[in-house]
Amino acid sequence: MDDSLLITPKTRVLQLIEAYPQLESVLVAMVPAFRKLQNPLLRRTVAKVASLQQAAAVGGLKTEELINRLRREVGQDLYAEGAGTAYNTARPAWFDPTHVTARLDARPMLAAGEQPVNQVMADLNAMAPGSIYMLSAPFLPAPLIDKGSSLGLDHWLVRESEESYIVYFHKE
Repeated sequence: MDDSLLITPKTRVLQLIEAYPQLESVLVAMVPAFRKLQNPLLRRTVAKVASLQQAAAVGGLKTEELINRLRREVGQDLYAEGAGTAYNTARPAWFDPTHVTARLDARPMLAAGEQPVNQVMADLNAMAPGSIYMLSAPFLPAPLIDKGSSLGLDHWLVRESEESYIVYFHKE
């Protein structure tokens, strides 16, 4: 156990809970979607790639709020740098439902303990210009949105309910 880990927005969830196992319950209380980390497959995959900044986005929290709560629990100084990641929640001009050429509902995969990241990344990489990809998930898939953005894709996030999100990815 590494008690010297400084908790920052870039800290990976797995790093955090390995260094400070007592923070797992705090994280789950603040971001209920992370209760699923009790599944060993999700713990090895999602927790390994998701940052605390992304966890805050999933929980609808300000990054600073999550980081400071975790830091307080382990006696670290408070974090005071800027805002978290912003996701596009306003309907973009490029959206046209007739341009949705591929869809994936990640909920059945996640319920079965499978990780949809490889399928989503393969689908995003195969997108034709002008096409739209629709991803449905039971929580805000912040790491996948960030990966899509790193590929140069635009996105539109629609929160249907507490446990239902749709992300549309668009390739110019």
